[in-house]
Amino acid sequence: MSVFASLVERLADLLQPLFGATAAAAAIVLFTALVRLLVLPLSRAAARGQKARTALQPKIAELRRKHGKNPEKLQRAMLELHRKEKVSPLSGCLPALFQLPAFFLLYHLFSSTTIGGRANELLTHRLFAAPLGGRWADALGEGGMFGGAGLVYAGLFVVVAAVATFSYRLTKRMTAAQPLVPAGDGEQVPGLAAVGRVMPFLSFFTLVTVAVVPLAAALYMVTSTTWSAVERAVLYR
Repeated sequence: MSVFASLVERLADLLQPLFGATAAAAAIVLFTALVRLLVLPLSRAAARGQKARTALQPKIAELRRKHGKNPEKLQRAMLELHRKEKVSPLSGCLPALFQLPAFFLLYHLFSSTTIGGRANELLTHRLFAAPLGGRWADALGEGGMFGGAGLVYAGLFVVVAAVATFSYRLTKRMTAAQPLVPAGDGEQVPGLAAVGRVMPFLSFFTLVTVAVVPLAAALYMVTSTTWSAVERAVLYR
C-alpha cells in the first residue's frame, strides 16, 4: 500500500503543473490508462476468442443435439472441440480479472485513514470540490445534489450513462449480427436467451458502483468503462 501510495503521489506531482489541485485525480485517470494498456494484449486475445467462439456455435449446437442427454459426454466433447480449435472458453474473463487488483488497491488506498503508520495524505486531494476519499452519500450530506461535490458526481453519472448507452447500442447491434444458434429442434440453448437479454444492460450497473465506492475508485471505474466501450467498438467490429 505504501509503494502504491507513493506511485500515485509521484504521478500527481508530475501532473501538478498541468492540472493544479486536481492533479491526483488526473494521476488516477493516467494510472487507469496505463493498466488498460498493459491489459490490451489480453483484450485483443479476448476479442479474437469471442469471434472464434461465435464461429463454433453451429458445432456446439450439434454436440448438444447429439449428447444433450449425457451431460458428462457433452462436457468432454465441448472441451475437446475448444482444444482442437485452440479456443479458450475463459479468455473473455481475463482482462477483467487482471484489472481487479488495481481497482481494489485504489479502493483500499482511498478508504484507509493511515498508510504505513502515517496519516494518508492522499485523502486531502480533491476532484474540484469533491474529496477523492469521499462517497456520493458524503457529497449529498454536505451540500446536496447541487452542492459542489454533488455536481462532480452528477458529471460522473452523466458520463457513465452516456458510455452505458453507447455500450447498450453496441451490444444490441452485435447480438443482432450474431444470433444464437438453435441447440436442436429449433430450440435455443437453455439460458442463452436470458443472457442475451441481460447483457446489453450490464454497463448501467457501473452507475451503482460509482455511487457507493470512494471517488478515486469511481474515477477508475468511469475511465476503465469508457476505455472498454471504445475498445469493444474497435476490436469487435
